[in-house]
Amino acid sequence: MVSTSLTPLPVDTSRIRKDIQELQPYLVEWRRHLHQKPELGFREQLTSEFVSQKLQEWGIEHQTGIAQTGIVAIISGRQPGPVLAIRADMDALPIQEENEVPYRSQHDGVMHACGHDGHTAIALGTARYLSQHRDSFAGTVKLIFQPAEEGPGGAKPMIEAGVLNNPDVDAIIGLHLWNFLPLGTVGVRSGPLMASVELFNCTILGKGGHGAIPQHSVDSIVVGAQVVNALQAIVARNVDPIESAVVTVGKFHAGTAHNVIAASAQLSGTVRYFNPGFEGFFQERIEQIISGVCQAHGAHYELEYCSLYPPVINNEKMAELIRSVTATVVETPAGIVPQCQTMGGEDMAFFLQEVPGCYFFLGSANLSRGLAYPHHHPRFDFDETALSMGVEIFARCVEKFCHPG
Repeated sequence: MVSTSLTPLPVDTSRIRKDIQELQPYLVEWRRHLHQKPELGFREQLTSEFVSQKLQEWGIEHQTGIAQTGIVAIISGRQPGPVLAIRADMDALPIQEENEVPYRSQHDGVMHACGHDGHTAIALGTARYLSQHRDSFAGTVKLIFQPAEEGPGGAKPMIEAGVLNNPDVDAIIGLHLWNFLPLGTVGVRSGPLMASVELFNCTILGKGGHGAIPQHSVDSIVVGAQVVNALQAIVARNVDPIESAVVTVGKFHAGTAHNVIAASAQLSGTVRYFNPGFEGFFQERIEQIISGVCQAHGAHYELEYCSLYPPVINNEKMAELIRSVTATVVETPAGIVPQCQTMGGEDMAFFLQEVPGCYFFLGSANLSRGLAYPHHHPRFDFDETALSMGVEIFARCVEKFCHPG
């Protein structure tokens, strides 16, 4: 998934057109402004206002208040043609920033620790460029500024609100700044790129008692520990070894004292997989295992299971569009990384279920500058050189997909 080195590849600025190079300081300014004012999902009021203000300033038609804080901008080319959507997410994370930089978060406990501030800046830069170069493409470009990617998910309510219609979108693209790849690289592949995200919460209900007299109790910790172990057998023994999947128990809370047998235990975890054929399988198997272990020990259970996002699956034709465009921007072959799958999830998946598209990773790490902390880390930051590269790639995708002929 990751490059063997996070040392950046040389960025040939001659491959980035002059008009976009001139946008770079503004891209940095916009990104840093957004970084200082991060907002959680469906609360992106300041972010939405900033985006709308810029679009209005540039005379770009747009609609606000979609799925609460989402925005859709429409830019028409010089003649009728296909409709290409570009999606950018806007929300931040409930993380306290630890970076000591002038543009650090001004909102306690909230931080852009995943690059969405950069995604929004890139989409704004693309909108600015395309609005000034409408003769370079035919058809229509829809820029979708989406709330709540980090949860509970803004893509689905935006789709339900009709963002892929009027005019109907023919294809969609999007990018994720990626600190697992160095600056100067792009991760792109057809087929599964990111995993399905499913979550579960389970309460084991035993019978409390004295730690020295266990025979009169049902120890929820013992039951829970066996459940954790048994769940690991699902991937090991119920999934084809050629397939990729993971079951992780991330939380296990129980007990109040050294000598008290806990009456209940709470387990929470996540399931990830690439193959859509697994939909429903893990939920059924997890409940079978929990039920069986509890029955064997005389315990009971309560289980909540949530399928959050499906897998991100790229269309082959659209992935080839991204590959062909990327080859004109980065050094090849080293700059194009096809081994870029991750078990991370993304609600871009819902857009890709509706229309053909491609989601790709734009390398943003620069180890030499200390910009290589992973996503969701309190010291996450990225090399802002990637911003103009993102605009260049998006602009070339528009020109190639919406060729005026």
